[in-house]
Amino acid sequence: MKILLFLFTLFCSTLSISQIVFDKTKHDFGEINSNEPRFVDVYLKNKTGKDAFILSVKKPMEVVYIQRNALIAPDSSSVIRFQINKKTKGKFNYKIPVYTSDKNEPTEIVLTGKIASLPDQSNNFTACPSFGQSPAQGNPLDFMLTVETIDKVTGEKLGKSKVAIIQNGSALGKWETASNGRLKLKIPLGITYFYATHSGYLPAEEGLYVNFKRNHVTLALTKKKASPVIPDTPEEPEELIAEEIESENDPEETIAETEERVIIIDESEPEEVDLSDLIEESPEVETEEIEEFIPPAFKELDPNNFDEAYFHPINVVFVIDVSSSMRQADRIELLKYSLDQLVGMLRPQDKIGLVSYASNAQVLLAPISGDRKEEITDEVKKLKASGLTAGGAGIKLGYKQARKNMIMDGQNHLIIITDGAFNRNSGDYKKYIKKNLHKKNITMSVVGIKSNEKSEANMREAAELGNGRFILIEKLADAQTKLKQEIRLTSFKYD
Repeated sequence: MKILLFLFTLFCSTLSISQIVFDKTKHDFGEINSNEPRFVDVYLKNKTGKDAFILSVKKPMEVVYIQRNALIAPDSSSVIRFQINKKTKGKFNYKIPVYTSDKNEPTEIVLTGKIASLPDQSNNFTACPSFGQSPAQGNPLDFMLTVETIDKVTGEKLGKSKVAIIQNGSALGKWETASNGRLKLKIPLGITYFYATHSGYLPAEEGLYVNFKRNHVTLALTKKKASPVIPDTPEEPEELIAEEIESENDPEETIAETEERVIIIDESEPEEVDLSDLIEESPEVETEEIEEFIPPAFKELDPNNFDEAYFHPINVVFVIDVSSSMRQADRIELLKYSLDQLVGMLRPQDKIGLVSYASNAQVLLAPISGDRKEEITDEVKKLKASGLTAGGAGIKLGYKQARKNMIMDGQNHLIIITDGAFNRNSGDYKKYIKKNLHKKNITMSVVGIKSNEKSEANMREAAELGNGRFILIEKLADAQTKLKQEIRLTSFKYD
């Protein structure tokens, strides 16, 4: 009886893991404008060990789809492409049951988003794009990425380098390359930020969109300038030198160094990854400008101290530029990572709100308590760049949110995050800054994400009008600390 029970349990557990796996069951399109694609690919992989089938797809009227093939051989893949054909503007939420031969119940695909503007009436959206068009280039379930670290001048492979990878503002992890300088990972497709360090080298970092065509990333590190040689160094004892030579020739250590590193990211169980021990402050980072704003008592505190004994509650509204110029992978990831780091520091008595602006401005998140971290993080991850730059409209809406949720015994603050000057509908933004500072004591700072020198002049002027500061974020080290420091400075209880 015990043997039968064991076999039955084993059979059930095998059934539970041997099935058709979907690479996603939810997709948020975000805000879709008239000139933007409105289709998404859902990949299926057959892990049943036998032929499997896509039986049927119960779609609503406003969704069309195509599929690559109904039959999926063992350990093979198929793909279903869904397109949204909603004829009116506004939000949508479609639940689409997909029936497959491996189970009785359907797998539900949930598609959400908002139609912001419609295309020309001559385009009625009826045809779903063929698989010859992006993004159907392969199955994300099979996507492998190679990261390589090299010396920028010589091209030498830098083994034992430390590599961190960030997607959607969160660190996927940090690892060490093999002796050939390579690291292989199975990660999701999409915008990705890479950061690498190696002993004796300056950090290298880059934001890229990785996919099946761009599946090899090379990070070239620059050697630090040699330190002056200290004379009269005492000679090491001969026995110590012999020990070092022995350890260098240790066969077990050599084998470990040459092993190929293959990492598989488990998205179903995300972990909090702290990169503070890995990220180095580059020597060329300028800190003098902000030094004049920092009180001596503030400097004496631990950089992670945000205790209510020293800091007022803060109501902060972020006005975020999501225009098309922010599409660059390094900009959008630095923005998301900065906000992600800040969210972890917030307290229950703090409030945070999010307003975005591109062709128009909208409230992404009305100010909520700082302890509702998951809700805040979810909104940050959804940020998507497209459209023009209606900076003035964003500032106006941001102040409105700040006024509606003011903390009377705390600090009320606006932070604009952008990569450039405010262009469209921005002519009267200065009067909103002055008015809200003088009448409501709502201060304002500006964060520049990899901004250029010409734009920075306007941003500095705006920050001065708001009795705040201009903060430049160009590297991961900036994103790790600068936004948190700005919130601490703004809410600090001055003597």
